[in-house]
Amino acid sequence: MKISYNWLKQFIKLPQDAEETGKLLTNLGLEVEGIKSFSSVKGGLKGVLVGHVLECKSHPNADRLNLTKIELGNGEAVQIVCGAPNIATGQKVPVATIGTMLYDENGESWEIKKGKIRGESSYGMICSEKELGLGESHEGIMVMDKNLVPGKPVADLFEVENDEIFEIGLTPNRADAMSHWGVARDLKAGYQQNGKNLELITPSVSSFHTDNRSLKIQIKVEDSNLAPRYCGVTLSDLKIEDSPEWLKNRLKAIGINPKNNVVDATNYVMHELGQPLHAFDAAKIAGNEIQVKTLKKGSKFTTLDEVERELSEEDLMICDAEKPLCIAGVFGGLNSGVTKATTSIFLESAYFNPVSVRKTAKRHGLNTDASFRFERGIDINSVEYALRRAALLIKEVAGGEITSDVDDLYFKKIEDFQVFLTFEKVNKLIGENLAEETIKSILASLDIRVNNITETGMGLTIPSFRVDVQRESDVIEEILRVYGYNNIKVGDKLSLSVANSSKFEDYKIQNLIAVQLVGQGFYETMANSLTTPTYNKLSEDINAEYQVEMLNPLSQDLSVLRQSLLYSGLETISYNINRKRRNIKIFEFGKTYHSYSSGRIENKHLSLFTSGPKKAESWTENESQENFFYAKGVINSVFQKVGITSFSSKATKSSVLSEGIEYNSKKSRLVEFGTVKKSVLKHFDIDQEVIYADFNWEAILELLQNKKKIVTSIPKYPSSRRDFALLLDEKVNYAEIETIALQTEKKLLKEVNLFDVYQGKNLPEGKKSYAVSFIFQDENKTLTDKQVDKLMSKLQYRFEQELNAELR
Repeated sequence: MKISYNWLKQFIKLPQDAEETGKLLTNLGLEVEGIKSFSSVKGGLKGVLVGHVLECKSHPNADRLNLTKIELGNGEAVQIVCGAPNIATGQKVPVATIGTMLYDENGESWEIKKGKIRGESSYGMICSEKELGLGESHEGIMVMDKNLVPGKPVADLFEVENDEIFEIGLTPNRADAMSHWGVARDLKAGYQQNGKNLELITPSVSSFHTDNRSLKIQIKVEDSNLAPRYCGVTLSDLKIEDSPEWLKNRLKAIGINPKNNVVDATNYVMHELGQPLHAFDAAKIAGNEIQVKTLKKGSKFTTLDEVERELSEEDLMICDAEKPLCIAGVFGGLNSGVTKATTSIFLESAYFNPVSVRKTAKRHGLNTDASFRFERGIDINSVEYALRRAALLIKEVAGGEITSDVDDLYFKKIEDFQVFLTFEKVNKLIGENLAEETIKSILASLDIRVNNITETGMGLTIPSFRVDVQRESDVIEEILRVYGYNNIKVGDKLSLSVANSSKFEDYKIQNLIAVQLVGQGFYETMANSLTTPTYNKLSEDINAEYQVEMLNPLSQDLSVLRQSLLYSGLETISYNINRKRRNIKIFEFGKTYHSYSSGRIENKHLSLFTSGPKKAESWTENESQENFFYAKGVINSVFQKVGITSFSSKATKSSVLSEGIEYNSKKSRLVEFGTVKKSVLKHFDIDQEVIYADFNWEAILELLQNKKKIVTSIPKYPSSRRDFALLLDEKVNYAEIETIALQTEKKLLKEVNLFDVYQGKNLPEGKKSYAVSFIFQDENKTLTDKQVDKLMSKLQYRFEQELNAELR
């Protein structure tokens, strides 16, 4: 939010410069993120002086140039080469002296330097209106009043306004500070706490009166819950033209482009008092009637940005007797606003339901200055006052007359909120004992009325403009920010409490695994839990009936909560591939969301993705791709890190994986991983293989909680390895071999590993070759060759009988 320092000074006579004022604002909780200079003329015309042309003659070396002698008020004349056709002796002209910065139409600066033009020295530049930023004329130099004194700064003649603009990072709760008046009100409280009692100057509306009653617009409000207060008045015989310079400068300073005197006046009052207003062309209001109501779902309405929008039945609209004119509190209509042909207006000032405005603004993707204020809550008691203020300002800048009484529909007066403040709670939360008089003084400076005082506390009435102050703790926060956070003393004693927590806490296990994966070259990602419902069509495992839908989505692409971490990961991979990052290893701890008939459920997951080359490109090595077995090794290392060694595996059946495996405990599935189907990858424009793993994080945590650790000594005796080259049917998988082997010898067989697979030439059709290693070890003695041979014979017999295997 932008706040003008000069504008603030209209409400309060600030005793400090902009920088010191900004520090006070930050201490009061209105954090000043930066202060920028503003000038109504770029550069502020610094260094531009009134010059008197003493002499003007033709340049000896150029037909279209003149040599001039210019007096600049110091008693000496300087020579300036000028090419303007209208330069003449005796004129008073603006001169940019050496070192002056001028700006082109694109805002780029250039410095006036001493130079030579066709062999003649030039000590400055005689300027046109356009070169100074004072107009569009640039065919000749600007000729000024002949009575001006040479050497006078040109900035003084054109009332150039120089200002300092505060960029305030306004928190959503501070609706009261969404205006210059609100910020000035805070500054008054801050200075009072610092011992400076400053007067707050309120814009007067005492001169408001109805000139005649020639134009009456009837107001009808159908739903007082959506529009608790609605005011209107008409003005006629207006002349729509550009606003005066002072008004345009005020708006330009805070980044608003002036439009015309009426619209500018409404914008001015909105940023002055925080009350949005809207001016309708009265001639375009059918039936001289304003209706505040909702329309049927699907009704069409074209807004000021020329976009036709489809309305919801919940959108509050401002209509006339025949058609909608404006989305209430959000955006005006294309054909009802003020134009150069407008001579009379209906001026609206209202209080609209904040929740309704927020939903409508989000629904249509609109964020306007008006909706910004309405959806946070404005002061309902300032609605009529702001209307009168705006009407008087419009009369001042556009002429005309007030041609109706103020029509004020205030259905049910909203009473100021009552809070009881206890001294004990104040001192406890602030951490320091504040004097009763200090508390009363701060409350008074914030316009919080003290109704009664007891030994334990105070009964307070909160003003209507503080919509965020509803509880005792809110009042204490107000006291503290005005008292000053920096004024709270820091004690010498530091008290800490040490909590007893399990080493199996979720965040601890997450950190443990994250550190390991990062060490293996993975990057952690944090994707948005909101996603598009179209992803449901990519998987048979995701049921659209179970998705959790957002009531007020930002867009259709972010309208549901995700049921799988797969698609957000593929979005990340696609994004990186499109930016030439093909070697990708990422992981994410996240949740999935489901809405079942029994209720809504959130499940924790760890997703892991590998794709692309294993290493960066190099002329010394051939490029190799990440594969399924690398991902399997990473997954096994995750289980080893947390001590999970006992699980079963089997082929998985997934609608998004072309092939894969799942690891299961006795109770549930721990992880599912495999190669993502090409049809799914195609949706994300990914043309390289992607391996995806989905860990059931809650099942893993539950397993760890119940897991007992058994510590054994390191074996003293060596292991023995033997290999088999098995000829098998194509349908036999490695898991069957491993299962049979471990069932055959449960005590001495420690490890089974597949280290080679071959299919093709020299093998019978429908066959494949597996090279499998077996590791044997006895914890009490060294195994003999005879013992190992006997074990291998047993294994061979089982493989031949159950898998129809042959030794190659």
